[in-house]
Amino acid sequence: MTSTSSSSPTCLGIPMPIVTLNRAVLLTGITAAIVFQQPLVTALLFFIILSAVVFGKKGSLIFFVGSRLFAAQNLNAKTEDPKLMRFNNSIAAILLGGAQIAFLLGSPITGWILSGAVAVAATIALSGFCFGCFLYYQFNLQRFKLFGQQIN
Repeated sequence: MTSTSSSSPTCLGIPMPIVTLNRAVLLTGITAAIVFQQPLVTALLFFIILSAVVFGKKGSLIFFVGSRLFAAQNLNAKTEDPKLMRFNNSIAAILLGGAQIAFLLGSPITGWILSGAVAVAATIALSGFCFGCFLYYQFNLQRFKLFGQQIN
């Protein structure tokens, strides 16, 4: 569910190499956290993703790194709508935030399940199907059915 337009220096979309980096960071970080049983890693990921949700591209460490790391590829890459990226990151932040609460309340199994859900979604997205994108589409479809066309 990405746009098919090419990115240009003035394009407002998120280049797909950065979107892929975001997914890979979540998957790698959560996998490492589970393997080494380190909830602190998921806490770090929570704060990284939360800043992207709250501040958008300007507050995203992953966007900052990806912009520099993939500068050449980003120029001609397909892009994703920033609203969609923020929606997906919001879901990840909610699940990772819930995981942190579970860890703090002494329920590590619940924390790992919530963190694992983010890792599974990232894996599926890296494989070609974005579940968050599907939810975003359904959300907007239902909103349109209930309230009619929204002005952004």
